[in-house]
Amino acid sequence: MKEYKELFLTFFKMGAFTFGGGYAMLPMIEREVVRNKGWATSEEVMDYFAVGQCTPGVIAVNTSTFIGYKLKGIRGGITATLGFTAPSLIIIMIIAAFMTNFSELKAVQSAFWGIRVCVCVLMINSIRKMVKGGVVDWLTGMIFAATFFGMVFVMNNPVIYVIIGAVLGLLLCGKVRKGGDRK
Repeated sequence: MKEYKELFLTFFKMGAFTFGGGYAMLPMIEREVVRNKGWATSEEVMDYFAVGQCTPGVIAVNTSTFIGYKLKGIRGGITATLGFTAPSLIIIMIIAAFMTNFSELKAVQSAFWGIRVCVCVLMINSIRKMVKGGVVDWLTGMIFAATFFGMVFVMNNPVIYVIIGAVLGLLLCGKVRKGGDRK
């Protein structure tokens, strides 16, 4: 029971003190899970992020579910998910109770403008860290560049790019490894 309590409280803290959506939460998840708790490696967390992005739902919640499941199975996944989502539910209920009364105030609108700008920076920082961890050689750099170009200029359907990336990884990774370019 102690392990479930620690799992719940750890993810509750992350859910309560990280703002800005899934990508802005990823650095704190990584710091807490990898460095502070030692529950997963950086590579595992990067994999959880990738799968969490490809599955329905919020990436940070999906990632917490994967980590909880890894540690304690189904009950661990449920515990981590509840811990991560409980603070948001509480905060949203409090904000919703007061939002209609204050949303038209100039100060509130200005505060939200500033918050949006800060959230953009948090997201860019998370993306920078993910690129640094994911683009590790010329092959992953080419997949990154092709995906970026495709998303921006051709087709904005992320599912297609995830499938193509997985297929390219399966087809090319073994060949490159045999050549000694990758670990």
